[in-house]
Formats: sequence, structure tokens, C-alpha cells
Amino acid sequence: MPQPVTSSPDSGHALVVKDLFAGYQHIPVVRDLNLEVRPGEVVALLGPNGAGKTTTLETIAGLNRPISGVIQVSGEDVGGTPAHVLARRGLALVPEGRALFPGLTVREHLRLAGGRGGAREDELLEMLPELEKTLQRKAGLLSGGEQQMLAIGRALMGNPSVLLMDEPSEGLAPQIVAEVMSTIRRLKQEGLSIVLVEQNPKLVFDIADDIVILNSGRVAVAGTKADLTAQGLDLHQHLGIY
Repeated sequence: MPQPVTSSPDSGHALVVKDLFAGYQHIPVVRDLNLEVRPGEVVALLGPNGAGKTTTLETIAGLNRPISGVIQVSGEDVGGTPAHVLARRGLALVPEGRALFPGLTVREHLRLAGGRGGAREDELLEMLPELEKTLQRKAGLLSGGEQQMLAIGRALMGNPSVLLMDEPSEGLAPQIVAEVMSTIRRLKQEGLSIVLVEQNPKLVFDIADDIVILNSGRVAVAGTKADLTAQGLDLHQHLGIY
């Protein structure tokens, strides 16, 4: 069984993951994962189905307790901290499938997430103007793209410094995917640190600073986009997509 790892704070990074073992019922799905995200960076987490991408995000987000390893947010060790506490410390998750409440309106989702609403809601609507026209509509009546924007907006209501995004393009038409990726690019420009899980590497190669490819729960490839491109990364070998 992997042993706990201790680490001194690393305040130069928004998120640091060191020697992470994560899984379910103490059975590792992810093994020996290392990940660093600086302020304003996007790190893409790629890999075939079952590689451990969602398990990684859920563990970082506090939905799943790590088996061992270190998770730091802004230099503070947070491994094993519950998700609702992590949300107050600046870490938010946009989950796969969005996890919205079909009977609640867009505004109700935002106010539940933000607590107070008010100024933060106004700021969010300036950032995501697509949401303003849907405020009174129930989430179950929104299009797929509108639901994804709501899931992003809900996460941003907590004013996070780190945003974890699990398959934000899933099930969306190409035009809507372009809008979602444009939104992610704006968030990056505003200094938000993002870990982006995606099945489509063509999307993330355009926006990511660093890329990590998982296979069978372990890191198969890791590096900057520029370095991996220069090395002629064989995506077919690692992802089995083309």
C-alpha cells in the first residue's frame, strides 16, 4: 500500500498534486500522479476511457478521498478535505454530465452556488452574457450548450482560483463546442487556473499550456504543448483516436 507523502507548501502554484494514488475502496485507479498548475495556466488531462481522468478530478475536488499523496491548493495541503470546504478555499468542479437540477431555474442555481447573489451574480453575467437571457428558465428546458454554460457559471459563483472541468464539450454540436472553448480561453486570460479533461485532443492542444496523458491510471506522457509537438507526439499510440 502506498505510504502518505508529506510536503512543504508550494505557494508558487495554484494547484500541486504529488505522488497521488486514488481509487475506490482502497483499490488504486490512479497511481503516482504528479501535476502542477500555475496561476492562469490550463493543464489538459487526456487519455482513453478508463484511464483515470474523472477519478483524478473527483479526488482533487474532494468527492473522493485520496489513498495517498499530496494535494495543495495555493500552497495549502487539502488532500481529503470535503468538497464543500474546498469550494470555499477556491477550488471548483464542473462535473461530467453537468449535474444540474432540472426543476430549478438558472438564477436559482447561481444563487444556491453563490450564497448571496448580488454583486457576484452581476459580475458573472458580464463574464457569461449567454446566461442572462435564460435566468428565469428551468435547467431541464435548456439546450445542451446552455446547460454547459450554466454548469460553468455555477462553479464560478464561488469565485474560485482553480477550476476543474470534466468533458465540457461532451454531447455538444461543433458550434457550441467552439463557444464553450472560447469561454474557457477567456477564463484563462483572466487568470483562472484550469485542469481540463477532454476526449478530443484537438480542442485542448489549442488552449493548454501543459498536457498530461494517462493510460491505465499512470502518466504515459507529460510536457508542455510546445515540447510534445516538437517531439512529434503520436496521439494514436496513446489515445487510440487517429
